[in-house]
Amino acid sequence: MKVELRETNDGSHTLFIPELNENYHSHHGAIQEARHVFINHGLNPLLNKNYPINILEVGWGTGLNCLLSCLFSENNSIRYIGIEAFPIEQSLHEALNYVMHLENSSEIYERLIMASWDKETKITNDFTLKKIHTKIQEWETEDKFDLIYYDAFGPRAQEEMWRKETLERVFCMLKKDGFFVTYCAKGQLKRDLKELGCFVETLPGPPGKREMTRAVKN
Repeated sequence: MKVELRETNDGSHTLFIPELNENYHSHHGAIQEARHVFINHGLNPLLNKNYPINILEVGWGTGLNCLLSCLFSENNSIRYIGIEAFPIEQSLHEALNYVMHLENSSEIYERLIMASWDKETKITNDFTLKKIHTKIQEWETEDKFDLIYYDAFGPRAQEEMWRKETLERVFCMLKKDGFFVTYCAKGQLKRDLKELGCFVETLPGPPGKREMTRAVKN
């Protein structure tokens, strides 16, 4: 599929797929959306818990959420797994301008994008990454996660990612009291999460979006 580089309203880049009419991030601001949804309402509440944090990202994409998690982990020990069915080309990674907007991020981002697929890589003393090239529906693991970033394309473009059976598969990987965070705030998503036994919160969304969703596994 053809992929285009686009600048969002906060100056940071996103990618656009014309065939799907879908952006990887909000056109209102890629960095501000990722930080609001996944860092402020996902990672931050788990910091300083005195235990290693296991994070699963469904939809590793450009690596932006991973980069922010590493930058803002505040020396907490983090093991990060990113699932991506359709990795983008190296040239697109290198064209993205995140390091221009995030202080002290250049070397870390290079390590993230250069890390081998399907192999655990030490990015910093406190942060390890394993990128896995597969579909979440096909991935098998016995690992349990404290936090899941659900960053698949929206239901219009990737309906199969938002089916209840897919969500149920993902929630089996979440620890008790673990967080599931996503930019999506569709009513059907929240109903399905409640039926899966979660406490569901509708939180204020990032600029340009009224709401987002966080679920806690009971």
